[in-house]
Order: sequence, then structure tokens, then C-alpha cells
Amino acid sequence: MMARTSGSAGMQRAGGIAALYIAVAYLAAIPYFVFMVNYPGVVDPVQKVILLRDNYLSMYWMHVVSFEFVTLGLIVVTLAMYQRLKKFAPSTVQFATVVGLLRSGLLLASVMVFNYGMEAVVRLFATAPDQAASAWQVIEPVAEALGGSGGEILGGVWFLLTSVVALRAKVFPRALNWLGVAIGTAGILSLVPALSGLEVVFGLLQIVWFAWLGTVMLRTRADAIA
Repeated sequence: MMARTSGSAGMQRAGGIAALYIAVAYLAAIPYFVFMVNYPGVVDPVQKVILLRDNYLSMYWMHVVSFEFVTLGLIVVTLAMYQRLKKFAPSTVQFATVVGLLRSGLLLASVMVFNYGMEAVVRLFATAPDQAASAWQVIEPVAEALGGSGGEILGGVWFLLTSVVALRAKVFPRALNWLGVAIGTAGILSLVPALSGLEVVFGLLQIVWFAWLGTVMLRTRADAIA
């Protein structure tokens, strides 16, 4: 029994560290992509490929640190949440965990498509700029779709289900759980074209949620888990 409790506490600490890493990585990514390279602000296809060429190395490593490693962190957090909540609503938490792991896999696929596609179009741009721009117009939407652009359904469902279970079971602070419910609702509603702006709300609020969750998990005592 003590071994299981110790293992559970260790998983909660791992989840806490992973959650804090996710929050810090997202905080680092926002100023880089929005202000330093201004990727969202470039709409011309040729200019966008030029931006990729001029910032290739930094963008590549920023994607690795802020997205590829983040997906691994999401897997750890998903499993830690499953471990903590499974005894309260086994079927619901099991379904949420599958959704969370699926989301992590798609996010990893998204950044891998982006990075490999970026390398390909940068090479192509040296000899055929127009073809490189056309290629990126195909690659970019695929990467964005895999990453949840167009509706955060998977992330929304995971946040909503885990937060509702935690709220009913009185696990984690009540305000944190309600924040998770709000994030999940925003993610699901972002599927509606007229409410697509909620993707931004989903993205920003989850930074707060991960930072808060990480702090709570790291402070969790083994006897509380038992």
C-alpha cells in the first residue's frame, strides 16, 4: 500500500513538473512568434516563406522546445490526472484520458509536419520561390488542423470532463476546476465559425491552468492521494 501511494505521489510530482513546463513553454512561445518574428502577421505566401527562411533555425528549435516537448508533457499530465481521478468516475476519466492522449499525438504530428515542411520549402525557395510558396500554402493548413486550429474539440473535451470530475470529487481547488470547465467550454464552442475567436481564450487561459495545476500537484502530499 505504501509503495502504491509513493508511486502515486511520484506521478503527481511528475505531472506537476510537466504542467509547469507547459505553462513556461507557452509563455516563451507567444512573444517569440507574435512579436519577434511576427509569424501571424505575415499573410503574403512568398513573404511567409522568406520569413521561414530567415528564421529557420530559431523557429525550428522553438517548435521543438515549445511544442514537441510540450506534447510529451501533456502525456505526463494526462496520465497524472487519470491516476488522480480514476477512482471517482472510472469510465468518464478513462474516456477523457484517451481523448487527451489522442490530442497529444496530433499536436506532436502537427509540429513535426510544420518543421519538416518548413525545411522542405526553405530548400525549394532557393530554386523555385513560387513553388515553395504554393507548397507552404498546402503544408501550413495541414499542420494547423492537426494542432487544433478550426476548433479545439479534443482539448475542450479533455479539459471539461476532467474538470467536472475533479469538481464533483472535490479534488484540486474549486476555482481551478471551474477554470478548467470554462477552458473546456471555450474549446468546444470554438468549433462554431462565429465563435472561432474562443481559440485565443482557450490558449491563454490554459497557460494559467497549467501553472496553477502544476503548483497544486507539486504540493500534494502522499496521504492526500491515499
